[in-house]
Amino acid sequence: MLTPMRAIWSGSITFGLVNVPVKAYSAAKKHDISFHQVHDADGGRIRYQRRCEVCGKKIDYEHIDKAYEDGEQTVVLTDEDFKSLPEAQNDEIEVVQFVPSDQIDPIMFGKSYFLEPQGKSPKSYLLLRQALGDTDRTAVVTFALRQKTRLGALRVQDDVLVLQSMYWADEVREVDFPATRSQAKIGTKEKKLAAALVDQFASDFTPEEFEDTYQVELHKLVDAKLEQGESLDTAATFGDVTEETEGEDAEVIDLMQALKASLDKKRGGRKAAGGRSSKGTGKTSGSKSSTTSGGTSRAKSRTKSGTKSDSKSGAKSGTKSGATSGSKSTTSSRKSSSASSAKRRKSA
Repeated sequence: MLTPMRAIWSGSITFGLVNVPVKAYSAAKKHDISFHQVHDADGGRIRYQRRCEVCGKKIDYEHIDKAYEDGEQTVVLTDEDFKSLPEAQNDEIEVVQFVPSDQIDPIMFGKSYFLEPQGKSPKSYLLLRQALGDTDRTAVVTFALRQKTRLGALRVQDDVLVLQSMYWADEVREVDFPATRSQAKIGTKEKKLAAALVDQFASDFTPEEFEDTYQVELHKLVDAKLEQGESLDTAATFGDVTEETEGEDAEVIDLMQALKASLDKKRGGRKAAGGRSSKGTGKTSGSKSSTTSGGTSRAKSRTKSGTKSDSKSGAKSGTKSGATSGSKSTTSSRKSSSASSAKRRKSA
């Protein structure tokens, strides 16, 4: 069931003498499970109270102001003080520039908002949308939201105007990591192997293929807790991850060896899947291999196990092709499937 969208802001977009009435809606939502804190001894809910350090009384939000200290003096600002600022009353998204879209660094982007046309006629909304699409430009805008003046970018997505808040220039930090000044030399063979590895993972980006596996496991844990309570056996729920992760964090010393092993693993994984192409990050390949084997282990367990096996194989063989590894994986998968079928016939 879809949650009804609620407008968080209403105003208008202005560029020149054109006025476009709009409402803004948050374009993203959180899918994380919400928790509250409890006392580990008795399960009692933990509550946080706002108490004044002078009188010791519990204070409601309506009686709380904000203060700023400069080291010597303290200045208290009330809600009326904030509302008196000229920009706080501004309900316009003012277009200040139309710039080439590739000139805006993605690191500057913040939250996104869908803009819905308002008024009797959406003609001005459609006109602005058409102009942005035809010129392949992004509108740089300024606007006020929640008592803050903000910089933003106005662009088109699926026939809808999208407003993305942006950081101000002085809010983006400068980076000066020691690694960026390294004089380490990269050889021609390393470049070629790296390019080949990139090509192996090349694909079109499809967001629907990815999921938050941590939240999936967290939902599974909560459901198991609700069903089994404190008697929950996490090893039975998720499998024994100790053996799966053993040796996976070993430090990589030889870059060439690591690149070759990665290529062997990728090629071997494709052959084990029966020659079918795996899209994205190779996650699909792992899932298919798990299904073919007829086992009950989770796809993640299969992928990790395959990774360890292929990595060891690649490390031992050096430049050796991963075709042998893929063939062994296929043979093992068939044997496992045959064994599982035999057990089912016997039990029947």
